[in-house]
Amino acid sequence: MKKLYYSIGEVSDITDVEAHVLRYWETVFDELNPKKNKAGNRVYKENDIETILKLKELIQEKKYSTEGAQQVLKKDDEDDSKEIPVSVKKDLKEIRLFLNQLLEKL
Repeated sequence: MKKLYYSIGEVSDITDVEAHVLRYWETVFDELNPKKNKAGNRVYKENDIETILKLKELIQEKKYSTEGAQQVLKKDDEDDSKEIPVSVKKDLKEIRLFLNQLLEKL
């Protein structure tokens, strides 16, 4: 189910982060900088989704300010080694989304 590029809608579904929040985070965080295709649409890669999931965890779950989240990202703190890696969380969310879509079709 892995793809090279994801649209903003797909990323929003995978991460449970609204598209307007993703666009805002782009302006605040240098680490989040999706490319645009010829039509001008944002195209996200796997590492962009991992960054978004990390930002979601910091801002929405741990209640960091944007400045605090910037510091944590810049520090690239390795203290989180006991937690589930962001890439695994992303894969699990993709699987859940796929299963929910499959359930709706039944």
